[in-house]
Amino acid sequence: MEAKFWHGGLEQNAVQCDLCPRRCVIAEGRTGFCHVRRNRAGRLIAETWERPAALQVDPIEKKPLAFYRPGTRTFSVGTFGCNLGCRFCQNDHLSRHGMEGVEAAKLPVVSAAQIVDLACRYQCESVALTYNEPTVFLEYGMAILQAARERKLGTVLVSNGYIEAAPRREFYPLVEAANIDVKGFGSFYESLCSGTLPPVLESCRYFKRELGGHLEITNLLIPGCNDSAEQLEAFLDWAAEELGVDTVLHFSAYFPAGGFRAPATPAETVLRACDMAAARGFERILTGNLRLRGVAGGGRK
Repeated sequence: MEAKFWHGGLEQNAVQCDLCPRRCVIAEGRTGFCHVRRNRAGRLIAETWERPAALQVDPIEKKPLAFYRPGTRTFSVGTFGCNLGCRFCQNDHLSRHGMEGVEAAKLPVVSAAQIVDLACRYQCESVALTYNEPTVFLEYGMAILQAARERKLGTVLVSNGYIEAAPRREFYPLVEAANIDVKGFGSFYESLCSGTLPPVLESCRYFKRELGGHLEITNLLIPGCNDSAEQLEAFLDWAAEELGVDTVLHFSAYFPAGGFRAPATPAETVLRACDMAAARGFERILTGNLRLRGVAGGGRK
């Protein structure tokens, strides 16, 4: 499948991908940073087309979405690849790999229509693009979301929000509910994610303010990296001003993964973040992956 959002005309048959802020210039035969968009003879190919690496029926709360169709099931779809390089990635078995080798050879070919058929067969109320970064399988993802809407299913996006304006304007209107990671402020994205923060913030603002979509934000708290009072205050200032205090916030604990050496996040850190958000006027605050005394249904009392 030829990819969307790229242009050629560069030296030595290279192409430039225009999907995300990386704007990768890709030599013939190579992929971009995401590992799944390849230059084949001067054309950019979306190798993720109809090749899911993960299919699963999940509770909608696992996405996490706490206030969108609660108590229902969603049919989750993921592929390989990601356009960020988070050193602490919790899904690196998918995000840091492409479509080459033995694993890709084992993948089934599953059309968008078949995805929706499966969702209906398993009595799911929605379809979710999740697990790895859906931006890098935008073509397949858009086909799935369009097919889901035709069958009156809900549409869900779980994303890092790292996308350029033009593809965002085509992709996001197909989505009813999104959980977007806002990972940290200051130099966090540059030092730990090989990316930048402003496109992520604009994705959140655009989806909620311009499209009126149901948005929930996840902030994964990593000890010594993004859990300081200053970083949390910057995050909460931005969220209150740009999104409003009605925005759903999920503060999650980090657990060592992907070879990153930070210790697991203490429960007290997550609860402190919840208390800071409550003091700013946020009312829908959840503790993500913690279930503790003083926490009811994942939400801070």
